[in-house]
Amino acid sequence: MRGKKNPYAKALKKQVTIRIEEPTIESFKELAQEMGMPYQSLINLYLRQCAQSEKKLKIQWE
Repeated sequence: MRGKKNPYAKALKKQVTIRIEEPTIESFKELAQEMGMPYQSLINLYLRQCAQSEKKLKIQWE
């Protein structure tokens, strides 16, 4: 008997490639270690929270 494919699998997560500065990654890695979770999950949670709250980025060019 074959199992059924999860119809929601594509909506769960999508692998993407983005460029993030090394100090930023290290900061998330340290925080994730303190919280006992993978750093990529922490980044995902942070970005989701920003998107859900419709947070706007304040950019200042120097």
